[in-house]
Amino acid sequence: MGSRHHARERALQILFQYDIHGKPGLWLDVFWKENEATDEVKAFAERLVAGVLEKKKELDAVVGKYATNWKVSRMPIVDRNILRAGAYELLWMDDVPAKVTMNEAIELAKSFGDDDASKFVNGILDQILNKELTLAAKRAEAVDVKSKR
Repeated sequence: MGSRHHARERALQILFQYDIHGKPGLWLDVFWKENEATDEVKAFAERLVAGVLEKKKELDAVVGKYATNWKVSRMPIVDRNILRAGAYELLWMDDVPAKVTMNEAIELAKSFGDDDASKFVNGILDQILNKELTLAAKRAEAVDVKSKR
């Protein structure tokens, strides 16, 4: 398992806890003590978590825009946090290719979500990637990767 995949798993677990607790606390220190990680894994996970928390309202608005018949607040906690993290990577992490973000989000949904979670996550993130104007460069990059196969 790659270090960024491991970091994304840790980030998802932390975001899940934030959804429950609402703020950091002793639980976060305990989490890192119980879930050993390299400095690289911890740094990427913390970067992702910090970004999602900072842009949460914007992320929920974008996810909600493409989640037909779903309110973000009513989604399963795992699904909405995978979507928030995936949307954050797509929109604000230029160093992460869209294809990687999509694949990682789908894998997280398969590992942590229910049977339909991966399809749900894929459908919404795909719409974000294909319809958000600010993602034109990532769209072009993803298409370019497909055409080179």
